[in-house]
Amino acid sequence: MNHFELFNIPPTLQPDQDLVRQKFYALSRQFHPDFHSRASEDEQLRALEQASQLNMAYKVFQSPDETIKYLLKMKGLLEEEEKYQLAPEFLMEMLDLNDQALEATTPEERTRLQNDIAHIKLEIYEPVEAIIKNYQEGVTSEEELLQVKEYYYRKKYLDRILAGVS
Repeated sequence: MNHFELFNIPPTLQPDQDLVRQKFYALSRQFHPDFHSRASEDEQLRALEQASQLNMAYKVFQSPDETIKYLLKMKGLLEEEEKYQLAPEFLMEMLDLNDQALEATTPEERTRLQNDIAHIKLEIYEPVEAIIKNYQEGVTSEEELLQVKEYYYRKKYLDRILAGVS
């Protein structure tokens, strides 16, 4: 059972956080091992496994990046340790940003670089925004999901540089 099935919500790249929270609390009560203490050993083990999957799914749904990653993996479009090749132009731009991050010594320089990175994040999000917001199972094409994959890897790169600036 995948995370969406567990939460009884349609696959999406942007789950409704209020609905996810409501479902999580309801399912937590249902699967909590304490409520199965008098059940058979197999039922207790199954409840523990379900509670574990529930916690894992909730953690995924709390992170937009992890939700994108999960759905792409579910569709067979992303592998865990994939060596995804980004465009050379993008990599050159990231090399330049990384150099700037290493050279940024003053708070003003770090703030400027953080703003530059935030601007780039907006630029790379814009082409996939509609795909992410309007994802529909069976309607959104593989080509569109591959655009989301490209966005995911670019954003991941920017996040690593940003972490070094902070």
